[in-house]
Amino acid sequence: MNYDIIVIGSGPGGYVTAIRASQLGYKTAIIEKESLGGVCLNWGCIPTKALLKSAQVFEYIKHAKDYGISAENTKADFPAVIKRSRDVADSMSKGVQFLMKKNKIEVIYGTAKVKPGKKVEVQLKEGGTQTYSAQHIIIAVGARSRQLPNLPQDGKNIIGYREALTLKELPKSMIVVGSGAIGSEFAYFYATMGTQITLVEFMPNIVPLEDEEVSKQLEKSFKKIGIEVMTNSSVEKVEIKNNKCIATIKTANGTITKEADKVLSAVGIQANLEGIGLEEVGIKTNNGKITVDEYYRTNVPGYYAIGDCVGGQALAHVASAEGIICVEKIKGLHVEPLNYNNIPACTYTTPEIASVGYTEKKAKEAGYEIKVGKFPFTASGKAKAAGAPDGFVKLIFDAKYGELLGAHMIGHNVTEMIAEIVAARKLETTGHELIKTVHPHPTISEAIMEAAAAAYGEVIHL
Repeated sequence: MNYDIIVIGSGPGGYVTAIRASQLGYKTAIIEKESLGGVCLNWGCIPTKALLKSAQVFEYIKHAKDYGISAENTKADFPAVIKRSRDVADSMSKGVQFLMKKNKIEVIYGTAKVKPGKKVEVQLKEGGTQTYSAQHIIIAVGARSRQLPNLPQDGKNIIGYREALTLKELPKSMIVVGSGAIGSEFAYFYATMGTQITLVEFMPNIVPLEDEEVSKQLEKSFKKIGIEVMTNSSVEKVEIKNNKCIATIKTANGTITKEADKVLSAVGIQANLEGIGLEEVGIKTNNGKITVDEYYRTNVPGYYAIGDCVGGQALAHVASAEGIICVEKIKGLHVEPLNYNNIPACTYTTPEIASVGYTEKKAKEAGYEIKVGKFPFTASGKAKAAGAPDGFVKLIFDAKYGELLGAHMIGHNVTEMIAEIVAARKLETTGHELIKTVHPHPTISEAIMEAAAAAYGEVIHL
């Protein structure tokens, strides 16, 4: 029962960490209490994208006439849409099982608790308890939907993302509380399927971490498909009467009540730190997250933590990158700490959102003198041909040195375009170098070159 490395949790942080550890020659085990792939693969990133694709296809069909195609009497089979999403998640989970076998990683199913002396006690899923030891123990336990005291989730009327992924029938109305990526994606999905959506956001703008212009554009697009957007608002309480949710909503203009079939709480996440033995081992935490250094070492030698249970952006690709850095540092390879200011963020609504680096506001607050270039998709031949003219690419440069400080995109397929900017920033590419980087025509990605040119007064197609 001795290993070189034990990873606790098999989400995109945990299973990637285990694979890299095995590649580096370590005898590795991974402990999972539920399903391989964790929340991301089973209850997050992957199944939501399957739902969103179904919604996008349905939206295309509803607007088929715009493309010169007749499609009459089409309707969404909601249970079939949900089933497809679950099937996609299940097949991906089987893929992770294959990767574990391929990389000779032992998978232990059960609930783990770290113990002093580099040990892990596991309440095995099949029954009984077993203790394992390792030179290095990496905690990757992830997070779950955050519960608000005034919005207790009952799994039936007031729901979290798990229930939203597996509803048996389409609700006629839903109040979505919180407009981050999770809230906005579900708002778009259910609205497109036919649910009357009210999106409630405490901050002045929806998707509040995004650049303000992006937020305004998404709000405009949401209103176009019938979503009621309430900003500067908060749900104070929800009462259940006759199987209906009666929400009391505090707005800038006073308090109102609104009725809906369901209330979806999408107000963030909290790390799964309860009952995993941190106190017994003496591992420090801060604000509900495990405290680690830049290489993910805790204050107790031999114990590490990555992903949503530590500080930093709660994103799958961040967890994967952290895990790889962690095990490569253990191996003694030359590794650089992760640059958290060069992490792309994506929201898979229609239109999509993708961003990296400073917003315009944050760049100014940081003291930069900036140049801003913006190219709207209404001027993009490919976007117009695709029937997706909503949105734009906005690039922010340091006026003095030409450094690319940030990129903010909203539009068709922009989540596939943001990696170009991440690579450009990693390579310290300047605005002029982007202008001179020839982009293929016609593509949506041309907008990046054009936005860079716009910042320097050289834009061609505006």
